[in-house]
Amino acid sequence: MYQELGISEKVISLFDKCEKECQEEFNKIDENSTLSSLKVLNAFHKNNVSESCFNETTGYGYNDLGRDTIENVFKDILGAEDALVRNQFISGSHALNVCFFALLRPNDLLLSISGTPYDTLHEVIGIKDNNSSLKSFGIKYHEIDLIDNDFDYKKIEEYLLKNKVKVIEIQRSKGYSTRKSITIDKLSKVIKKIKSIDKDVIIMVDNCYCEFVNKKEPLEVGADIIVGSLIKNLGGGIAPNGAYIAGRHDLIELCAERLTLPGEGREVGPSLGINKQLLQGIYMAPNAVAASLKTAVLASRVLEELGYDLDPKYDEERADIVQNIIFHDREKLIEFTRGIQEGSAIDSKAIVEPGDMPGYDDQIIMASGSFTQGSSIELSCDGPIREPYVAYLQGSLTYPYGKLGLMKAIEKIV
Repeated sequence: MYQELGISEKVISLFDKCEKECQEEFNKIDENSTLSSLKVLNAFHKNNVSESCFNETTGYGYNDLGRDTIENVFKDILGAEDALVRNQFISGSHALNVCFFALLRPNDLLLSISGTPYDTLHEVIGIKDNNSSLKSFGIKYHEIDLIDNDFDYKKIEEYLLKNKVKVIEIQRSKGYSTRKSITIDKLSKVIKKIKSIDKDVIIMVDNCYCEFVNKKEPLEVGADIIVGSLIKNLGGGIAPNGAYIAGRHDLIELCAERLTLPGEGREVGPSLGINKQLLQGIYMAPNAVAASLKTAVLASRVLEELGYDLDPKYDEERADIVQNIIFHDREKLIEFTRGIQEGSAIDSKAIVEPGDMPGYDDQIIMASGSFTQGSSIELSCDGPIREPYVAYLQGSLTYPYGKLGLMKAIEKIV
């Protein structure tokens, strides 16, 4: 049957072999998915999710029962005091932008301890000049690089003892870098260290791509506020847009007033008929994350067998759904990405090419044959056209679709 997709016997045999070798990792993923599903179901029951929550509001969005229920559900799932979950957020980067501007004031100091943040935040912070950046408002910024894929505890301590930092930002996922993503254990260790030095500093975690990958979330190990996108893990492939911010109640109130306006905050913001999709999305999220992880594990094992550099290895601990494939070859990166597009459900006939994208300095090649534009929980692959030519593979709403898309991509490069 695979031949109908143009898959050769050689690739079929390779996948059969590698799939058997991944079963132990698949079992661990399934176990964690069950625990995540239990969290979700308990939150639905606790907050009495009912059919009336599907009703929509328009205009100002006053008294939106469904919207308020969704925020309580997210709060309980993520271990937060409060949560802001809105379709008015355009993306995870937009939610991060709102969070920065909500928490920081002129002359405040923002410190990143996971190196340079993701490309789309460079103009937000002022790493790259923009008249609307934090820098243009007099907010100072400093960053401390990771050392050997862990935090530089000595530098962090020295910096905190010499400077009054308002917000510490930690990006868990690797972005377009070749470092490892940050595990929950490493996050827990550095948060304890920071709080022992300065208990007042706000620790903000960019949790994009990481939800439901591990048993705990950053708020459960001491983070003050976390941010994520609903067209990634917690949207389950059903949410058509949106993002969330969760954490301390006082900080969430500030974020709500920055998203809308002071004095109205979270009381406004119409759901416009999206409530059912957001509830279905978070309900399906544990399964979608598990499918994404299995696809990533299989990709890592298959490409290791073919001699490529991978991060993480198929049996390594994972912190997010992203799989790095390091090609060291421009054309291999392009061909693999084209194969993922050809193996997708939507626009499978499109031939993807490197191109300019808003917020990025390098040209980007991106395969995203998805139902929701830019969705990273659906099977997708992208990467900047620069050395060492890394493909960032993520997503898949089901494991069989992920496997089939991956087979198509491997066929392009073997």
